[in-house]
Amino acid sequence: MHKIYVLGMGPGSLEYVLPITTEKILDSDVLIGGRRNLQYFESLNKEKVYIGADLESIIAYAKEQRKEKKIAFLLSGDTGFYSMLKSLKQHFTSSEMVVIPGISSFQYLMARIGEPWQDAFVGSLHGRSFDMIETVKNYEKVILLTDPINSPKRIASMLIEHGLADKTMVVGSNLSYENEMIFEGKPRQVLELQDLNMSVVVIKDGEDRVEI
Repeated sequence: MHKIYVLGMGPGSLEYVLPITTEKILDSDVLIGGRRNLQYFESLNKEKVYIGADLESIIAYAKEQRKEKKIAFLLSGDTGFYSMLKSLKQHFTSSEMVVIPGISSFQYLMARIGEPWQDAFVGSLHGRSFDMIETVKNYEKVILLTDPINSPKRIASMLIEHGLADKTMVVGSNLSYENEMIFEGKPRQVLELQDLNMSVVVIKDGEDRVEI
């Protein structure tokens, strides 16, 4: 019975995939993940399973196939930050998995703007909600993963509506790719950007800066 590899694939670009992660991918027989993560390994002679809505059938498949094959789940970002690992732990024990972290999109963005994040609130609005405004009031720096509904523009509008228009926002999209965009400015300036889905947003005190 083989262990299940759970691999963090970083923010997106193959350059940010850890060498040990690549090693485990090459060692695997079956690669399971989203199309974005599997695209780099199409040429490999590996069985590939694309994650869709029917997660239960994929779990059942992994449980059966691991008897004979080495299975790897390729997860975006870091395995420990709002990833599929939480769901996998409902079906596999820690001793049945080999979990390797990756660079999360928010870690990448904070490095790009040259700022530490140990003093920040880090959360996700991707498919979930919490009192964002109260959080912004309580922290000098807030880092958020967004989704199509809770977009950077919507966050900017909420800040303006609640009297927080003087905050500085950093918006990062397509992080680590050639078409990466990182913008830093006030909420009213963010409203002028194109609608950027699945971005990372940083809300902080301080002066705004030029686009990177």
